[in-house]
Amino acid sequence: MNSIVTPLLGLQMLFVAFGALVLVPILTGLDPNVALFTAGIGTLVFQLVTKRQVPVFLASSFAFIAPISYGVATWGIASTMSGLAAAGLFYLLLSALVAWQGNQIIHRILPPVVVAPVIMVIGLNLAPVGVNMALGKTGDGAMQLVDANTALLISLSSLAVTVLVSLFGKGLFKLVPILAGLIVGYVLSLTFGIVNFDAVASATWFALPNFTFPQFHWEAILFILPIAIAPAVEHIGDITAISQVAGKDYLEKPGLKRTLMGDGLATSVASFFGGPPNTTYSEVTGAVALTKSFNPVIMTWAAIFAIALSFVGKTGALLSTIPVPVMGGIMVLLFGAIAVVGLKTLINAQVDLGKTKNMTIVAVALVFGLGGMQFDMGIFQLKGIALAAVSAILLNLLLPSKR
Repeated sequence: MNSIVTPLLGLQMLFVAFGALVLVPILTGLDPNVALFTAGIGTLVFQLVTKRQVPVFLASSFAFIAPISYGVATWGIASTMSGLAAAGLFYLLLSALVAWQGNQIIHRILPPVVVAPVIMVIGLNLAPVGVNMALGKTGDGAMQLVDANTALLISLSSLAVTVLVSLFGKGLFKLVPILAGLIVGYVLSLTFGIVNFDAVASATWFALPNFTFPQFHWEAILFILPIAIAPAVEHIGDITAISQVAGKDYLEKPGLKRTLMGDGLATSVASFFGGPPNTTYSEVTGAVALTKSFNPVIMTWAAIFAIALSFVGKTGALLSTIPVPVMGGIMVLLFGAIAVVGLKTLINAQVDLGKTKNMTIVAVALVFGLGGMQFDMGIFQLKGIALAAVSAILLNLLLPSKR
C-alpha cells in the first residue's frame, strides 16, 4: 500500500509548488518546461548532497525575478544563465565558510540589517511591473495588451481570490493561493475571450524543453551575483522551519554546509539547462507540516513527476496562454509580500533603527537600490539590487558599531 501512497504524496507536493514554480519563468521570459525540469533535477541534486535526509522540494526562486527579467531583456538568456551559475557558486563559497568557521559566520557577514533592505529592494523594484501588467500592459508599460477596464476586473479578481484563499483556505487548499488566483483569473479571461489557444493546438504532446547553455558574460555575472545574498539567508530560515516541522535539527545533520552546497549546486545545474535558480519552497514545507509526510522519498517522487511533466510539449504552450492581467493581479501581492519579508526580517531580529549605523545601512541601501543610483565600473555598471547589496555589506563592515 505504501508503495502506492508515496508517489501520490509526491504528486500532491508538486501540485502545491506548481503555481509558484511556473510563475517565475512566465514572468521572466524563460521556458516553464525547463523550469519544471530543473526543479526536478535540482531537488534530486540536493537530495544527493544531503544524503536524502531533508524533506524539501526545490524550485524557481522569486528573489531572482527582477535580475533575470533585466538580464534576459539586456543580454539574452544564455548570458543571464552565466550570472545565475555564479550565484550558485556563491552558495558553495558560503558552504565552505560554514565548514571552516561554523554556522555563525553567516550571521556575522550577513546580519539582518544587511539582508532586510536588500529583500525590500528586490520586492519594491518589481512594483511597477506588477502594476503595469495588472492594467493590461506589458511589464515596461510600453504597450496596452488588454483593455484597461477588462484588465482591472480580471487582475483584481485574481488578487482577491489569492488573498481570500491565503486567509480562509483550509487544509491543502490554503497552501495553493497562487494557483487558485491563476485559475479564477484564467476562467474570467476565457469569458472575456482574451485567451488564444493557437499555440496549444500546434504544440506536440512530447517535446524536449528549450534548454539553453550559459554563455560567459562578465557584466551579467557581476550584476546578478550580489542578489544571491538574500536567498542564501532565506535558505537558512527555510531549513530552520523544516527542522521545527519534522522535529529534527537539519542545521546539524546533514548540516548547513551540506544544505547550502546542495542548494548552490541545484542552482548552478539549473542554469546549465536554462532554468531559473532553485530555492527551498516554504509552500511545500507547509504541506509537509499539514500532512505529517516527513519521508524525503516523497520529494524524490515530486521531482520525478516534475521532470516527466517537463517533456509534455502542451504544458508550456498552455501556460503561455495565461493573459497578462491574471499574472499582474497576483504579482501585486507577491512583490509586495517580498518587501514585507524584508521588513519582517528587521522586526524579528529586533534591529534598533535608532542606532546611527543601522539607520544608515538601511537608508542608503534602500535609496541606492530604488532611486536609480549607479556606479560605472568600466566593464559593468553597479546599480539596483546589486548596488543595494554591496553598499549594505560594505557599510556594515566599515561603520563602527559605537560612537
